[in-house]
Amino acid sequence: MCGRYANTKSGEELGRYFEADEVDAVAMPPSWNIAPTQQVPIVVDRLPKDDPEGVPSRFVTSARWSLVPRFAKELVSKYPTFNARSETVAEKASFKSSLVRSRAILPADGYYEWHTVEGADGKPIKTPHWIHDPVEGELAFAGLYSWWRPPVAEGAAPGPWMLTATMLTRAAHGPAASIHDRAPVMLPRETWDDWLDPTIEGDEALVEMIVSESDQVLERLQLHAVAPLRGDGPELIRPLG
Repeated sequence: MCGRYANTKSGEELGRYFEADEVDAVAMPPSWNIAPTQQVPIVVDRLPKDDPEGVPSRFVTSARWSLVPRFAKELVSKYPTFNARSETVAEKASFKSSLVRSRAILPADGYYEWHTVEGADGKPIKTPHWIHDPVEGELAFAGLYSWWRPPVAEGAAPGPWMLTATMLTRAAHGPAASIHDRAPVMLPRETWDDWLDPTIEGDEALVEMIVSESDQVLERLQLHAVAPLRGDGPELIRPLG
């Protein structure tokens, strides 16, 4: 799983990196300690509203990190939805409709994972590690998005729509597998277009393809232990010692 990550690039910087056609005006302050339910930058491809047969355009905007499907009655679910397992995403009710046409990239400088060992007293000792790509310097997590708004009571005005998102996870591979058995699905550049394209119907085969292609990113990751995550600043990713 992935429950903490960092993004320090502005919307404009992400727009240039992901070759976006448009960047939302929503401010995206840098953060080295992004947690579920916070607003995060996402990259999506969308069709023109007045021409569903037109050419998709790429858009950088922000979303709430924890996907809420349209059928949900409440914003907060008793089940966590900030991650979606790639092995079951095509069948889970919360995610399967988004997989078809509403796929996204969640950009990241890197992410954190905790290595757990048993201490002398038998209690678990968890050490956070910072994991990043030294080649690209940027990670593109495969994600899904969903628009949601609360049910409207009779006679009441409807509330605003909220954009929500999740990231896919997979069995860990490469260096990150030494500290945890799960990892985000990280897209190499050549898979971005197929994953984001809303004219391509997302299914289990598409997920299997991006999981396989993500091996090349996982194999080149680097990691080091860091201090317990408190606050928010560049000191969080400094190596211990």
